[in-house]
Amino acid sequence: QVQLVESGGGLVQAGGSLRLSCAASGRTFSSYSVGWFRQPPGKEREFVSAISWGNSNTYYADSVKGRFTISRDNAEDTVVLQMNSLEPEDAAVYYCAATRLWTVTKQPGEYDYWGQGTQVTVSS
Repeated sequence: QVQLVESGGGLVQAGGSLRLSCAASGRTFSSYSVGWFRQPPGKEREFVSAISWGNSNTYYADSVKGRFTISRDNAEDTVVLQMNSLEPEDAAVYYCAATRLWTVTKQPGEYDYWGQGTQVTVSS
C-alpha cells in the first residue's frame, strides 16, 4: 500500500509559479510511475504530466508543455511538478497518482493509488 500526500498548492497571480510536491509513504516510491492530474471546477479530471519509474521518461499534456516540469527524487520518495507561467485555466485541484506500470500513462484507470489533492488558484 502506498499513501500519497500532495502539497504546495495555493493562490498565485497569472504568470506566476508554484511547485507541487507528492510525497509517498508506506512503500518505496521508486518502483512506481507517477502522474499528476487536475480537476477544474465543474469539469472532469484530466491528465497533466507523468514520469516513469524505470528510466524517468516524462510525458506532458499539450496544454502544459513548455510550462510545467515533472521530476522525481527516489531517495526522498518525492515527485515534484514545477509549474511556471500559470494561467487562469490552470486553476484546479491537482492530484498525484502512482501506478505499478513501468512506463508513463495518461489513463486515470491505470493508476493504483491517489492522493487527496491540493488546490491551485490562479488570479487574472
